[in-house]
Amino acid sequence: QVQLVESGGGLVQPGGSLRLSCAASGITFSMYAMDWYRQAPGKQRELVATISSGGNTNYADSMKGRFTISRDNAKNTVFLQMNSLKPEDTAVYYCKGTRDSWVFWGQGTQVTVSS
Repeated sequence: QVQLVESGGGLVQPGGSLRLSCAASGITFSMYAMDWYRQAPGKQRELVATISSGGNTNYADSMKGRFTISRDNAKNTVFLQMNSLKPEDTAVYYCKGTRDSWVFWGQGTQVTVSS
């Protein structure tokens, strides 16, 4: 059974930081490209960052310089370090794993940026 379980969300003040984790099981994690997406209320789900199986990374323009995606294949976990958070970063954050035609999503973790 494949599971992607996000954690690390919560309430943070503007300018603060959070580190999200997504722990995978039931897949050969090292062979999967891993992405972080987010969805704010009333908006479409959008891509935040991606990391290939080889460790190459890409970011949405609005996240460049603030967010960092990384992976630990030994722990089957992908991370999203988020710094300088803004109220507009408030959303549910999801991880996604992709390999060929196989696509798996986590259940999401809420991030709220508010004073």
